Amino acid sequence: MAGLNVSLSFFFATFALCEAARRASKALLPVGAYEVFAREAVGAAQLGACCLEMRTLVVLGPWAGGFGPDLLLTLLFLLFLAHGATLDGASANPTVSLQEFLMAEASLPGTLLKLAAQGLGVQAACTLTRLCWAWELSDLHLLQSLMAQSCSSTLRTSVPHGALVEAACAFCFHLTLLHLRHRSPAHRVPAVALLVTITAYAAGPLTSAFFNPALAASVTFGCSGHTLLEHTQVYCLGPLA
Repeated sequence: MAGLNVSLSFFFATFALCEAARRASKALLPVGAYEVFAREAVGAAQLGACCLEMRTLVVLGPWAGGFGPDLLLTLLFLLFLAHGATLDGASANPTVSLQEFLMAEASLPGTLLKLAAQGLGVQAACTLTRLCWAWELSDLHLLQSLMAQSCSSTLRTSVPHGALVEAACAFCFHLTLLHLRHRSPAHRVPAVALLVTITAYAAGPLTSAFFNPALAASVTFGCSGHTLLEHTQVYCLGPLA
């Protein structure tokens, strides 16, 4: 349980630091700069760091920590409840930003800035999370730090099948967002968290169910097992299909 306690502390620290960054940028920056860039960058960093740590629990937890799927899925649901409550309107997802542009809810320059912010946020999360792993605060972090240079792909099926799975997950996700867009956060946030948990359970063994190109790029691009082109086809073109 020591490893789980360290991971929980990591999650709490991530949310606290990102919330502090959100409040500081909201106070110091113009409204437009905050909403288009800073909010998305911080949201992507928060989502990316939690995704990387959650990936460690999923890969190493069952045999190194004795964590069952019920614990991991419950933790995933709680994390997305927290994300929904704290992201302050940021999507932290390139496909959602593109959807807003196609629906004429955002301008082209604003969309491009959001995409750049999401990429920068995820890269910052990767750097800081790997630095945290290098401190080796738990056995899980020690193992993850040792394995960081020889990661294996999260794609465990054929490329066409993987792209279809990611497309189906993204379709359900966007359909849910559209259906709940005018609902109160008290209804929308739990529904989205439940959907993410269900798709992770159903599609996780095949593709890890990212349906977020920025997250997929931070976790699995460059890992052995599939080429960059194959990863791009599944995790970028799949959700955009």
